[in-house]
Amino acid sequence: MDTAKRPTIARIWRGRTTRERADEYEAYNYEAGIKPLIEKALGVQTFREDRENETEFVTISYWESVEAMSVFAGEDPTRIHHLERDPEFLIELPREVQILRLLTSHGVTG
Repeated sequence: MDTAKRPTIARIWRGRTTRERADEYEAYNYEAGIKPLIEKALGVQTFREDRENETEFVTISYWESVEAMSVFAGEDPTRIHHLERDPEFLIELPREVQILRLLTSHGVTG
């Protein structure tokens, strides 16, 4: 019997910065936000889309359950936890994260 923890929840965060600050924010976000998340979540993916005048970053973290996610994110896992320098970088501070039930996952590896 497989006793490995399997993700059932995905938590999705989105934030936008200017193209001029995108490389700097990418490095900062990884050090201050992604590294601590990697230690807690079952998996983490980060995405970047460069547009004409802005860059959007998307972070998806995978969790065994909402309860497990709450240990990291606090009592309300939908509540945003802004990084210290987010107001300096982001065009607007995100107001929420998206919590989705994971129905199917096949063939995606880190």
